[in-house]
Order: sequence, then structure tokens, then C-alpha cells
Amino acid sequence: MKMTNCKPLLLMAAAPLLFWQCGESNKQESNEEVIEVTEEEVEPSLTLLWETPEELTTCESVLVDPDTGTIYVSNIEGDSREKDGKGSISIISKDGEILERDWVTGIDSPKGMGILDGKLYVTNIDEIVEIDIEKAEISNTYPLEGAKFLNDIDVAEGKVYFSDMENGKIHVLENGEITLVAEGQVGINGLRVGDGGVLYGLDKAGLKRYDTEGNHEVLNSVVTGGDGLIILGDDDYLASKWSGEIWIVQGDKETKLLDTKDMGSNTADIGYLEEEQIVLVPTFLKNKVAAYKLEY
Repeated sequence: MKMTNCKPLLLMAAAPLLFWQCGESNKQESNEEVIEVTEEEVEPSLTLLWETPEELTTCESVLVDPDTGTIYVSNIEGDSREKDGKGSISIISKDGEILERDWVTGIDSPKGMGILDGKLYVTNIDEIVEIDIEKAEISNTYPLEGAKFLNDIDVAEGKVYFSDMENGKIHVLENGEITLVAEGQVGINGLRVGDGGVLYGLDKAGLKRYDTEGNHEVLNSVVTGGDGLIILGDDDYLASKWSGEIWIVQGDKETKLLDTKDMGSNTADIGYLEEEQIVLVPTFLKNKVAAYKLEY
């Protein structure tokens, strides 16, 4: 857990050397003093850096491609439950410039995204849309019978995990086939796969960790109903709530970092520039992405 940097530092403070002669023998005495230098604990915080123009209509999710650094934004644009074909994917820069407003269009209600083997996978109400990144076009769709509100996505080891929020289920797409991972997860939304392929999720019970059988343990029961989830490492997590909150969970401690509810600005499925420690926040009805510097 990244909270306090306290490092004992041994400084050799040598006392004057005392020499004297007693008979035929010589003796030397020295003293060592231990001085402890302590750095102050860092209080977790978010500081606004920039905002895009208000041209990303109902932006729901931000995803950073870890290999290329490309930043994708999903825009619902129409009704989040309607098959209206109004949704799109945009590309923005690390300083908030909209590079391609309509990189891919014709999706109904794009939300969570994940990248695997040159394909961008996007949840779309009751199906997964596969986009060929090089060609910038839809290459396949994977419908799920009975799905009601597919939401977040994460990928690992050839698998595409995704949540069905209204049905309380987590599924996985692998080799073109969809199978059930877990059910009974009320309001399940944010998903993230950590080291070793371990799956984490956010639902009304809080932050959960799942095993390979779909069983779970609750790691934090305070940050409930979360939307976006980022694994920072060392038992540190970021979680956003759509209503306008971002929290950091550090072991058994949780801290609210941002609250924009009074501004009417949502905090949907967040993205993260790991090297720069910048949190990318889709503001949904405010139609822009906001970037915040994270200190923790």
C-alpha cells in the first residue's frame, strides 16, 4: 500500500578518535549515532489538469491502450437502452485535444471497452461489439441472449470479461464463445483483471475479488455501487461512482478524492495514465473528459 515513505537512514557520525598509550598497547574508541529521517505522509488527492471541449456527447468510458498510449472515449449520444445506432468512439490526446471525434460510429450505446489482439471490444446493451483497430471499423458482434444492460469490460489472457448490470451477472467471451463467470452480483458494473488473472468488481456490496469459480470476497464495503475501477497496486484501488464521486481504497482505508455532484458533473467509467498518474474522467452529461493528477 502506497501511503507513507519512512526510511531509516544510518549516518555515520564519528566521534573524535582518542589515542593514548598505556604501556605497549594502543586503544581507539569511536561512537556511532543513528539518525532517522522521516518523509511526511502523502495525503491522497486529485488536482484538475485539463478538460476536453464539450463535444463528447454522453461520454461514458475512457480507455488507455497500454501499448500505444491511444486514449479512446465511448459516447452513448442517444438513449442508453435504445438500438438507435447513434453511439460512437472518439480518440483524444494526453493534453485533452479531440483528435478524432467520430473514429468509429454506428454503435447503439457504447460503454465499457477493452483491447485484445488488435481489437477493441465494447459493450453495447445486449452484445459485445468488436472493432478492428487498424481498420477503424466494426469487425464482429457477439450477442448475448437475455442480456439487459451490458456495462464494463476488461481483458486478460485471451479473455474478455464483461458485466450485465441489471441481471447481476459477469460473463467472459473467449474464442467466440460466451460463458457465465458469476451471478447474483447486484448492480455489478466496474471490472478489472489484476496480476495472475485475478478478477475484481464493483457492485452494491462494494469492492470484490473473485476466484476462478466465481466466488468472491468483499474487500471494501464502503465504496458501493461503483462504476469505473483501476488497480493501482499494493492493495490500492481507484473507484468512481457515476453520481459524481471518486474514491481511493488503500488496504482497509478508503478516502473520497472527488465530489462533483453539486456541479451536476458525473464520474463514469474512469481511465488511467499510469506513468503520469493521471485519472481520466468521463463526465457523461457534461459531454467532456476531465483529467486529474493523482497524488497518493
